[in-house]
Amino acid sequence: MNSNSQSANADTSSHRLADIVGTFIAILTLALPLFVIAHYSSSDVEIRTPQPITSRLPQNQNYLNSQE
Repeated sequence: MNSNSQSANADTSSHRLADIVGTFIAILTLALPLFVIAHYSSSDVEIRTPQPITSRLPQNQNYLNSQE
């Protein structure tokens, strides 16, 4: 009877350890990419204003004549 209770305690503690290790791995998997992205992303982001379009597309004269 005593050996059965020791075996049950060992199973419970090994499952508990597996749960803790699994939870740690899951949290690390979710959090590590965020920390790496935050670390390597530049904090000096230059905000660029869009440049006006200076070139025009060539217009098809046949299309313009057919609309009249």
